[in-house]
Amino acid sequence: MIDTSLGDSWSMSQVLQSIHIGLLCVQQRAEDRPDTRSVVHMLLGEGTLPSPKQPGFFIQGSEKDSVTNIPLSPSSLNEVTLSEINGSWNAAVKHARVGVVPGWVTSFEVLTKSPETNFVFFSFSPTKSSFVGNYYLFLIDRVIGVGRMIIKKIVIMFSPFNQTRISILSITFFFLILVRTCTSIDTNTISMYQNITDGETIVSKNDKFELGFFSPGSSKNRYLGIWFKHTSPHTVVWVANRETPLNNTSGMVKLDSHGILSLFDGGGTVIWSTNSSASETTVNPAGHLLDTGNLVIKDANIVSKEILLWQSFDHPGDTSISGMKMGKNLITGREIYMTSWRSEDDPSPGEYTVRCLMVKGKYPQIYIRKTSVIETRIGPYNGIEFAGQPNYKPNPVFIYKVDMVINQKEMYFVYTYNSTAFSNRLLATPGGKVEVWHLNMSNQGWMLDLALPFDSCDRYGFCGPYGSCSTVTYSNCGCLKGFELKDPKEVTSADNLSGGCRRSRALDCGPGEGFLKFSSMKLPDTQNAVFEGDMSLRECEVACKNNCSCTAYANPNSARNDEVGCLLWFGELIDIRAYPQNGQDLYVRLAASELSDLHSSFHGKKQASIRVILPISVGLVVLGLLILAFYIRRKKRRLGRGVKVLDKDHDSSSTKKGSIEVPLFSLSTISKATSNFSINNKLGEGGFGPVYKGVLEQGQEIAVKRLSKSSRQGLDEFENEAICIAKLQHRNLVKLLGYCIQRDETMLIYEYMPNKSLDLFIFDDKRKSLLDWPQRFHIIHGIAGGLLYLHQDSRLRVVHRDLKAGNILLDCDMNPKISDFGLARMFKEHESEANTKRVVGTLGYISPEYAVNGLFSVKSDIFSFGVLVLEIVSGEKNRGFVHEDHHDNLLGHAWRLHKEGKSLNLIDTSLGDSWSISEVLRSIQIGLLCVQQRAEDRPDTRSVVRMLLGEGTLPSPKQPGFFIQGSEMDSMTNIPSPSSINEVTLSGINGR
Repeated sequence: MIDTSLGDSWSMSQVLQSIHIGLLCVQQRAEDRPDTRSVVHMLLGEGTLPSPKQPGFFIQGSEKDSVTNIPLSPSSLNEVTLSEINGSWNAAVKHARVGVVPGWVTSFEVLTKSPETNFVFFSFSPTKSSFVGNYYLFLIDRVIGVGRMIIKKIVIMFSPFNQTRISILSITFFFLILVRTCTSIDTNTISMYQNITDGETIVSKNDKFELGFFSPGSSKNRYLGIWFKHTSPHTVVWVANRETPLNNTSGMVKLDSHGILSLFDGGGTVIWSTNSSASETTVNPAGHLLDTGNLVIKDANIVSKEILLWQSFDHPGDTSISGMKMGKNLITGREIYMTSWRSEDDPSPGEYTVRCLMVKGKYPQIYIRKTSVIETRIGPYNGIEFAGQPNYKPNPVFIYKVDMVINQKEMYFVYTYNSTAFSNRLLATPGGKVEVWHLNMSNQGWMLDLALPFDSCDRYGFCGPYGSCSTVTYSNCGCLKGFELKDPKEVTSADNLSGGCRRSRALDCGPGEGFLKFSSMKLPDTQNAVFEGDMSLRECEVACKNNCSCTAYANPNSARNDEVGCLLWFGELIDIRAYPQNGQDLYVRLAASELSDLHSSFHGKKQASIRVILPISVGLVVLGLLILAFYIRRKKRRLGRGVKVLDKDHDSSSTKKGSIEVPLFSLSTISKATSNFSINNKLGEGGFGPVYKGVLEQGQEIAVKRLSKSSRQGLDEFENEAICIAKLQHRNLVKLLGYCIQRDETMLIYEYMPNKSLDLFIFDDKRKSLLDWPQRFHIIHGIAGGLLYLHQDSRLRVVHRDLKAGNILLDCDMNPKISDFGLARMFKEHESEANTKRVVGTLGYISPEYAVNGLFSVKSDIFSFGVLVLEIVSGEKNRGFVHEDHHDNLLGHAWRLHKEGKSLNLIDTSLGDSWSISEVLRSIQIGLLCVQQRAEDRPDTRSVVRMLLGEGTLPSPKQPGFFIQGSEMDSMTNIPSPSSINEVTLSGINGR
């Protein structure tokens, strides 16, 4: 009995329940039928359904015979008329195509129509004589305009010549239950099972927005979209099937009972859907095009406007309109951002995105990126709007506001207007600009208010670190006061100081240091800044002054009257420009002597004094230049004698290759930077020796790895690490800045990582909650990217051999960087594995074939990566893992849960609700694939990266290596003595 067009979309219990209720409603005797309240309760699944009796109009022969005993006349039909049908309905039916009756309607008479239903009762004379003079009950498919409708099917037919009598209400209610629920169609609503085909549209109640099919530009492809209705040509604000266009006009949109809106092609294939799904089986979904331009799907039974199944505002394209958020959901990790079209004729995602930096503890800001490269940074939010827009003048009639919302669930920007009559839009163009347009109400034409980037100073980091850009000066770029060019040669091309500037005088964290105020500025990039929302400007200054690493501070909410909010910068200041208006105040830290000179320069010397001093100054300058030339020449000679090329002769079995000259630091420079290796600057100590934090004269923070004088076996590893990492450059590898070999000191100098190492977060009960799931998943991706570079994409194939949480450092943005290459081995292109008699590394991360046979390859690193992934997910160490129900290590525990289908039990409880089920399950399965016993079963690095990106179906993992079912000690009896393992690690380090 089920309509075959439903396919497999129906539920057996719901269909049987509906048929049963329908038969109860059409019983012969009225007193046997349930009342309306009982019908509703039965539809809700409450109680047991009684058995139905024989229905009325029970037809055993022909339909004509079955109604002979029921009085009926055309005049009696008006006794149950609910409303008279006017002429517009007649005109509509006259041109309607009847699905089950061939031919066109030639004449007819509309008798009755129920306003509560989509049933029309009328008679007509079709082309086939067999139907002449009969009455028909029609089901309307949809109303497509005033006085226009499409007839879906004939529901019932009977003859007026038998003088029979029929209750229209009974017939209507019968088919209301059995066929499907049909309500009066609203012009802004998509009802359940309503079909919208190409050429049909729905319109918002304020007649401002319209949804339907369109072709962009000169393209012939068809897309489902939303546009401003009264602009010519239509201005599209949202596209559903951006990546899957229709090549003809056969598309159809349908909303099913689960609340999923789907777009079908002519063959019935779903090419796009909302993927929204209601949690309740009794849902009554409906789609609405709101006056804001937002297409929402919600349960019609729920009054609240906030509870939605899906909304188009969560999936923007190249346009943002009033009320649309841009930001990040901290619970799901989903970001809402704009993506440009590929071209004016192709709405598929282009190269450019406009997205926000949304990280806990950071100040949100918006970037224009080309793929992953930052092209432009939009001025920071100043408490009212975005600063740094001197040429943008808001409309004085329609006031807009920009709100920045930060809470435990989400971080986002949203802008709104005081009137829905005003139309405004932000557009990400295919050429990489962000344009702000408003609609001219008089001629319905769009007026351009702003386009970014506006000039060369809007290019990200145009003048380099500590450089300031200005369009009102002859040269766009210049250094901030207290700073000088890093490269003096750039003075001849100051329109672009890519090298940036450096401090004229180094900071010493002395009591005389202070801050110089720069007014009307675009504040620097806040990626290396910390935001405190409840600090005053004075408290902000004190906080910055008390922290020697703080380079600048500002109140980002300067446009508000409360003067609350504090930004503290740590590290270089980049992407600064001066504005003639609408800028903000920036306070930059300078040395005491620099401030003194700057203050004294404000009081100019008298002309007579200048004439006296000038000759002396010239003489001193000449003398100084001579001294400087002598000093530089002497220093070059010293450097020439002091530079050591790290080189080592290798036999044919060696995996190292070649030599390289790396920057040399003097012992005095490093000693000064670390305060003579002060215990207060000590970050930690490993097998090679201690690691110290230092600050160079230019203010750059460094990490100094000092080889222990008592560690004789460390010199080979020192040279290995210097040669190896100097040849490697990747954003997920720690950067080697130089080395020092002088007297009996041997040191490596690295970039400093302020967030130290990963193990200090995931294995610390108090700090692990600081890393939510999106950050952990980002770290997993970063480590995999670094390994891919080492194993396949670099000039050398490198096996790290000591990949662990303690050797993953985190920068200020929590980006992971692989460190400690003291044990790394380099392979030639044709080599894939090697053998060693000396097994080194860290227990818990070493692969079985390496620990037992001394055989290592890239698959050894893959094993370590798998362990690391499972540790990141669980927040537990593999070695030393304890569980009350068994003696397995972490790998065995994860394997046990996987086989039982309980992998989600592995998740670190400190993650709260921030994790994504699909991402967590995928990560766990990838981790288990990487720690399989046999090296040949493990995926290669490129496959791991692809799997993390969600490509393909994951294979089932086999039993992991070191699967411990007894005690851990018993399982490790065949592994070489741990005396050679962990001697050369930095697992006890507290930071770099």
